[in-house]
Amino acid sequence: MDNEGCSGKHTVKKESWRTVFALAYQSLGVVYGDLSTSPLYVYKSTFAEDIQHSETNEEIFGVLSFVFWTLTLVPLVKYVFIVLRADDNGEGGTFALYSLLCRHARVSTLPNGQLADEDLYEYRKENNESCNSGVGLRLRSALEKHRLLQMILLTLALLGACMVIGDGVLTPAISVFSAVSGLELLVSKHHHQYIEVPVVCMILVFLFSLQHFGTHRIGFLFGPVVITWLLCISSIGIYNIFYWNPHVYQALSPYYMYKFLKKTQERGWMSLGGILLCITGSEAMYADLGHFSQLSIKMAFSFVVYPSLVLAYMGQAAYLSTHHIIENDYPIGFYVSVPETLRWPVVAIAILAAVVGSQGMITGTFSIIKQCSALGCFPRVKIIHTSSKICGRIYIPEINWTLMLLCLAVTIGFRNTKHISNASGLAVITVMLVTTCLMSLVIIICWNRSAILAIAFMLFFGFIEALYFSAALIKFLEGAWVPVALSFVFLIVMSVWHYGTRKKYEFDVQNKVSLNWLLRAGPELGVVRVRGIGLIHTELVSGIPAILSHFVANLPAFHQVLVFLCIKYVPVPHVRPEERFLVGRVGPREYRAYRCIARYGYHDALLDDVAFEEDLVCTIADFIRSEWSHHKHSEDGFENKEKMTVVGRPSSFSAVDDSEDAEVPMKRVRFVLPEVDKRGEAEVEELMEAREAGMAFIVGHCHVKAKAGSGLMKRIAINVGYDFFRRNSREATYMKSFPCASTLEVGMIYHV
Repeated sequence: MDNEGCSGKHTVKKESWRTVFALAYQSLGVVYGDLSTSPLYVYKSTFAEDIQHSETNEEIFGVLSFVFWTLTLVPLVKYVFIVLRADDNGEGGTFALYSLLCRHARVSTLPNGQLADEDLYEYRKENNESCNSGVGLRLRSALEKHRLLQMILLTLALLGACMVIGDGVLTPAISVFSAVSGLELLVSKHHHQYIEVPVVCMILVFLFSLQHFGTHRIGFLFGPVVITWLLCISSIGIYNIFYWNPHVYQALSPYYMYKFLKKTQERGWMSLGGILLCITGSEAMYADLGHFSQLSIKMAFSFVVYPSLVLAYMGQAAYLSTHHIIENDYPIGFYVSVPETLRWPVVAIAILAAVVGSQGMITGTFSIIKQCSALGCFPRVKIIHTSSKICGRIYIPEINWTLMLLCLAVTIGFRNTKHISNASGLAVITVMLVTTCLMSLVIIICWNRSAILAIAFMLFFGFIEALYFSAALIKFLEGAWVPVALSFVFLIVMSVWHYGTRKKYEFDVQNKVSLNWLLRAGPELGVVRVRGIGLIHTELVSGIPAILSHFVANLPAFHQVLVFLCIKYVPVPHVRPEERFLVGRVGPREYRAYRCIARYGYHDALLDDVAFEEDLVCTIADFIRSEWSHHKHSEDGFENKEKMTVVGRPSSFSAVDDSEDAEVPMKRVRFVLPEVDKRGEAEVEELMEAREAGMAFIVGHCHVKAKAGSGLMKRIAINVGYDFFRRNSREATYMKSFPCASTLEVGMIYHV
C-alpha cells in the first residue's frame, strides 16, 4: 500500500493495467448507470406532445441525428477529451475547477491564504507560474482586484454544486420511473396505475439504504447489472437495425438535424428538452473522478458505453421508422421496440439498471457536499470514509436521507415521467453550462493557453448547451421549476453559511491579541504555569487568538507549554504527510509557546485522537531539533516577525489499515523521542514531560451576532440563518481528534 495512506489517492502513472481494468469495471456500475439508462425515456420525452413523426420519418431521423451528435460532442469530446484533463489532483466536479482557479489566482473569499501554501506539492506539480499571455495576466489581475468578480465566480461554482444536488434528487426518480413504466405493456392499464408509484418508492428506499456500504462494494455489485444492460440494449439495437431498417445509419448525417428544425420549427425546438436527456449523467463522469481514475473512466465510456448507446438509439429509431406507434394507446417508449418474448426479462434488467443509474449522481452529490463543507461553503455534516485506500469514497448520512425524502416527494407529487424529465433536463444542462464557463477560465489561467482557444471552447460548447437550456427553460411551469427551487434553497444555505464563516474569521483577525501583549506579560504570562501542554485551537494563521486573553482574564493559571493549533483546509484535494505541518515559535524561547498549522486537503481524513496527539508532539520536537541545529542566532535573540517552518513526519504516523472499514481506522504507533541536538535537549525534555503530564484542548465556543446598526438582511443572515445552521450542524471534523475528557470550551460572543 502507498505510504501516504489515506492522504493520497491512486495515480494513473502507478496503476497497472489490471488495476485500470478493475476500476473501469467498477465505474460502469457507479458512473455510467444514469447515462446508460437514458434510452428508456429519451424518445418518450421527445415525442410526448410537442412533435409527432410523419410517414416520411423525418422527425425520427432528425431526433436520432440530434441524439448522436449530442452524445458525440458533449460526453465524448467535451468531457472525455477536455474536461477530465482538468482534474484537481485526481478530483473532479465544479468545485474542483473552482479550487484550481483559487490556486492559480488569489480569488478565494476566505482571507486565510499563506504564501507557504504555494510551496505545496499540489501547487508545484502544476507549474503554477504567472500567466505568460497578456490576456491571462490581465484576467487574473482583474479577478484578484475586484471583490465583485470573486463573488460572481464563487456564486457560479455554488450554483453548479446546487444543480448537482438537484440532479441527485431527480435522477433516481426519472430512472426508476422510466424502468417501471415497462409494466404498462405487461399488465392492464387499470392495475398499472395503482402499482407503479408504490413500486418506484420501494425501489428508491432500497437504493438509498445501500449507500452506507460505499462505492467500492456497490461498484462490484452493480457492475454486472450495467454490463448486462448495455449488452441487452446494444443487441436489441442491432436486431432492430437489421430487421426493420438497415438504412437508419443515414440519419447520423447532420443534415437531418437541419431538416428536423426546418420542418418542426418551434415545436422541434421545444422538443430539444427531451433530446437533452440523452446526456443526463455525463457530469457524473467528472464529479465521480475522485472515486476512480481518469484513464478508467475514459476507457469505460469510449469502448463500452458510447457504442452501446449509439446502437440502442439507432435500433429504436429503426423500429419507430416502420411502426407509427403514435396512433396506438401506448406512447412511444423504449419497450415498444423490444420483442414481446423478451419484454419481461428486459423490464427486470431495466429496473435493476435504473437503480444503478441513480448511483452516479448520488455519489457525485456526496463529493460535492464534502468539497463545499471543507472550503467553508456548507454547514458541517458527518462524513464517513468508506474506503481506507481511497479517501474520495465517502458517505454522508444526512445528505443521503435528505435526498431520499426529496426524491420520494418528487415521485409522489408528479406521478409521471413527463414533469420529472423536464426538471431533470434543466438541472443537467445548467451544470454543464457552469462547467463550460469555469473550464474556459481554467484554459486561460491554469493551462496558460491562448484566449482564442478558451473563447472557441466557450462559444462552441456554450452555444450547444445554451440551445438546450432555452428549450428546457421553456418548460418551467411543467416541472422545470423543481431544480430551480431546490437550487435556490441550497444556494441560500451555502451563501449564508459562507457569509457567516467569513465574517467570523474577519472578526478573529480584527480582535486578535498582539504579540506585544504577550511580551509585556513576561515569560510567566502573569499567571501560574501548571504542568502539561495547553493546546489552543484557533482559525488564525498568525497572531494570538482573543480566547487566550479571555481565558487568562478569567482563570489565572495556564500550562507550561502553549501550542496555538490551526486546522486549515487548503484548496487542494490532498496534502502530503511530509508537508502537513507548518511550525513556528511564538515569542522568545523561554515562553515555550509554539504555533502549529495543520494543513489538510478537502478530501483528506483526519487522524484519530491518539495518532493526532503523537503526530503533533513529534512534529514540535522535530521543529525544536531543526531550529537548534540549523537556525543561527543567539540564544536570547528574538525576531518580532514570526517564521513558520515546514516539518515533515514519517509516513508511519499517518499509516492506514488496509482493511475496507467504514471509519478508516488508524494504526496505533509507539511514541518515540526524536534525536535532538544537545542545545535543545532541555527544551525537548520539557516538552516530553509536559506531554506526559497531560494535554488540554482549549476550543473557542463562539456565539455570532450581528453588531448594532447592521442592516436587516445582515441581521437575518447572521442572527437567524447562520445561528440556526451553526447550532444544528455537526461539530467540526477536527474536534474528533481531541479527547473529550481533556477538552475545555471557552465561550465568547462575536459581534460581526
